[in-house]
Amino acid sequence: MTYEDDFNEFWKTVEQSIEAQAFAKLTMAKTIGKPELKNIFLRPLYGKADFKVLLKYSFRPRETEDIEEEMTLEAALPIIKAHLKSAFLSVLLFTTEKDVTFKISKKGVGSITEGYPTFKNIIPAE
Repeated sequence: MTYEDDFNEFWKTVEQSIEAQAFAKLTMAKTIGKPELKNIFLRPLYGKADFKVLLKYSFRPRETEDIEEEMTLEAALPIIKAHLKSAFLSVLLFTTEKDVTFKISKKGVGSITEGYPTFKNIIPAE
């Protein structure tokens, strides 16, 4: 099983958390090296018609302004995938039900772990 297979399983959990209206935040972490890009965050934008996310690129030098984009979850997926294993080795899903962590080992093997929820309430992006 490749890390891509494990990530696809992880992403199903992301989609299920949105369907259950439990999605609180998604964070890419554990950077490779010391890149300028420090984190990528997805925050929920629960609208009347459809669900969207606010994708935020957070940079290490304070002088560099963060970049935010509103998009669908489907549009965010290729962005998240493009940064896996090239810039980040882990993705953390925070829901009101549980926290789920996807990690890629140095050998390129993926793993998924679950823990108690960090968030009790959802704070939508503005």
